Amino acid sequence: MEFKEGSKLYAYEVKRQSGEDVLYINYLGAPYVPSFAEYPEVLERTIDVLIENPNVSRIVLVQQKNYNYDFNETSILLELANLYVYLIKQEKILSQEKLILNAEHLFSKRYNELFSFLFLLKSDPVSSYIELKKIILQERIFLEKIEPVYRFDQESYIYFLEKIFSLFGKLKLIEVALPYLEGYIKGDREIYNKIFKPDVIPNFTFTRLVTDLPHDAEIIDQYKISQEDYDESIVTILKVKDEAKLIYHLNPPEHSLSEDLNRLLNLARGVLIEHQPRAEEFTDPERTRQVFFNISKDLLRDLAQSQNTNLSYKELNTLATILVRHTIGFGLIEILLQDEKLQDIALNAPIPMTNIFLRHQEYDECSTNILPSSEDVDSWAAKFRMISGRPLDEANPVLDTQLTIGKNRARIAIIQRPLSPDGLAYSIRRHRDSPWTLPLFIKHKMLNPFSAGLLSFLVDGSRTLLVAGTRSSGKTSLLGSLMLEIIPRYRIIVLEDSLELPIESLRKLKYDILSMKVRSALLKSTTEVSADDGIRTSLRLGDSCLIIGEVRSSEAKALYEAMRVGALANVVAGTIHGASAYGVFDRVVNDLEVPATSFKATDIIAIANPVKTPDGLHSWRRLKQITEVRKHWKEDPLREKGFVDLVKYNVEKDELEATDDLINGDSEIIKDIASNVKGWAGNWDAVYDNILLRAKIKNEVVRISQLTGNNELLEAEFNTLSNHAFHKISDEVHQEIGLPVSERVFPEWQKWLNNKIKKKMI
Repeated sequence: MEFKEGSKLYAYEVKRQSGEDVLYINYLGAPYVPSFAEYPEVLERTIDVLIENPNVSRIVLVQQKNYNYDFNETSILLELANLYVYLIKQEKILSQEKLILNAEHLFSKRYNELFSFLFLLKSDPVSSYIELKKIILQERIFLEKIEPVYRFDQESYIYFLEKIFSLFGKLKLIEVALPYLEGYIKGDREIYNKIFKPDVIPNFTFTRLVTDLPHDAEIIDQYKISQEDYDESIVTILKVKDEAKLIYHLNPPEHSLSEDLNRLLNLARGVLIEHQPRAEEFTDPERTRQVFFNISKDLLRDLAQSQNTNLSYKELNTLATILVRHTIGFGLIEILLQDEKLQDIALNAPIPMTNIFLRHQEYDECSTNILPSSEDVDSWAAKFRMISGRPLDEANPVLDTQLTIGKNRARIAIIQRPLSPDGLAYSIRRHRDSPWTLPLFIKHKMLNPFSAGLLSFLVDGSRTLLVAGTRSSGKTSLLGSLMLEIIPRYRIIVLEDSLELPIESLRKLKYDILSMKVRSALLKSTTEVSADDGIRTSLRLGDSCLIIGEVRSSEAKALYEAMRVGALANVVAGTIHGASAYGVFDRVVNDLEVPATSFKATDIIAIANPVKTPDGLHSWRRLKQITEVRKHWKEDPLREKGFVDLVKYNVEKDELEATDDLINGDSEIIKDIASNVKGWAGNWDAVYDNILLRAKIKNEVVRISQLTGNNELLEAEFNTLSNHAFHKISDEVHQEIGLPVSERVFPEWQKWLNNKIKKKMI
């Protein structure tokens, strides 16, 4: 149960859950942490609610943490509520017939005495008990002084008080409190800490989940996500009437635990929280997580034995995973990163008042049922500072870093005051578990087979290439897929300020790859090497392909030095923001101050941009054009026709189409590639045949994958095997007839593909 932000303060609701009635009282927005022990008004308010709801068996005070009072503690309060109702409605203790027989002049005094007692009963019952005892003592003394005519009246009043006192004394609360009453001072609430000790659930996270589905919501989809079978979460996609965004409703395992398991987590976290990892431990966060996971399992096992709680193997692993996630980890963010359908996650300031938003692969922009807390996001920021070794403070209000948890990778961008006046805000870009490939992009219609074949040809031709586009257009993913088109025998040097490219995946595929992490352009100072120095250093590391994560700042000049040096040796590629070829020229020359003549070192610009539907509710990532940069112009490539599109997007057909310039062989870059290959120089038909051959192979992989339902054929490992087979067969055919013609290469490659599929099926 969760109350939404803006819900009426102190509103309550009784929910039937697992065979019991649970009372939830809203304290979101209260100026204090709700506690029966600390605040008399909290106790009084709860007694008032219990008077109206006498069948409740558990109480939850809802705030950043949910304060859970179990059956025994709730029973104590129900006894108080029942006693209050009995005294008021049945005994009618404030009525005249109960307070006097004939001593009418004593009514006012007795009424005020019992009114004071009743007032304290709900807010401070121990003081009320002491007050009643004091009243009885005073009335006995007064009995000795009263006139004989009123003596029977006074005795009857004392008897009535003693009857109430006897009922009061039978309350469990008083029985528990009696050992602590010696020396008790009226109003001292420390005694209630002995009686009311709430379980804080979940005490392992301040982040709140709206667990109830909106009553008017339509379920669009539902699926499970998990890293392991013992850490399974349920995602429900909901559509609510009159809301533009769908709702991404997450139900993680930590919010579906039994009370016994929650209690174990409470105890275990209390122990583990004493040892937060030191900064040096975050130099190897994966190892630290594994160590804490093992410690958590041992601790939970011991606590379960001491609590006489039986834990299955699955439950033990589930609890240990949750414990790590909410102590040294990043809470529910880690669960979101398990969902391979998510692309971007946004935590907007002010974070405690704003639901997390995300971009879903199938459902576009979605709101979530997750409300992070200031405590959690502050903790995450501290951990990201330690992981990255970079500052995040008022002097450096921006932090770009990355997060790797198992196979899940993400780029993290954090801003804080003064840049973000409302405090911390996060933007998280989730990377695909394995790299994107050209066949995968074909399947998702980011590009078509022909453009994939053309890009593959250009990479093999060792061209200088910029992948441009707007934010979230798929630039980095496309660049990663082009890296997979590089023949693995060539060395690759990668420079990034945030490690987003699929370096580890390429290493596992036996690529010769060196990763260099350079200083972010947004940082004023740090111990990291600047991007431009990193690029210049790469030129001294031997013959290599050079990949730049993103061209942002002064490194552009160094990049163009590299392009001019390496244009005819190995591929040089990077990403840059720009919505068109001229937009890239404008940014490089005018914003980044690269001389216009140096820009000619760029051979190819590939533009990727989102395409929206007319209603504005949906968008898809598309490669919009592949443009070559010619070398004859002097000042303005647009005015002097220095940009020539090789393929261009047809919005009506949702398809990339080859331009007449490419079809007719009017591409200087491709001719330049051909001039260095025996049999291709001056033979445009042979060159174009090779581009079509590559396109046909990429398309066949997609076709067979869809036909067999084998999605592994689209992944990086098979893409690398396919490319290797293509190059090997091409070389054999070339040796035999002088040209790797399509009509000879494709059938041989197809035989290889069929054999591979048969072996996998066996």
